Amino acid sequence: MESTWVYWIALFELLESRGFTVLLVNARHVKNVSGRKSDVLDCQWQQQLMIYSLLRGAFRPSDEVCALRSLWRQREMLQKNQGRHLQHMQKALTQMNIQLSNVISNIAEETGEKILRAIVAGERDGQVLAAMKNVRIHVSEAEIAKSLQVTGASNTYSISPIN
Repeated sequence: MESTWVYWIALFELLESRGFTVLLVNARHVKNVSGRKSDVLDCQWQQQLMIYSLLRGAFRPSDEVCALRSLWRQREMLQKNQGRHLQHMQKALTQMNIQLSNVISNIAEETGEKILRAIVAGERDGQVLAAMKNVRIHVSEAEIAKSLQVTGASNTYSISPIN
């Protein structure tokens, strides 16, 4: 079997679970089919090579390692997406003229999360929100309250809760 992105995995595992000996072959090793290339010609060429024992199976780790790799890749993807989502949150806060990221380096940690949850719940008093800061935050409550003040015609801001 030739690997084609991730489509081969389900069939490979099914055949292997049913007792078949399945070889995963490197596409570069079997692409020497002369003439026009097609899936049928590839299959016939691989069959011919298999008859003469000229195919070697590629390395395939154990099922446990495959599961671990899959989880690791998923974790990596989620971490990459997390950064983008945090940037979107910071941009939305900036558009609402809430400058929380100027005083708290990571709005996804405890203090930022508490303040954001309180804002979504309806709290608008900057002093109350600033009092939620963790002791590890070196910025004063007054500076946090100032970053949460809205300047402009109306000193109110509205945030609609997302369901």
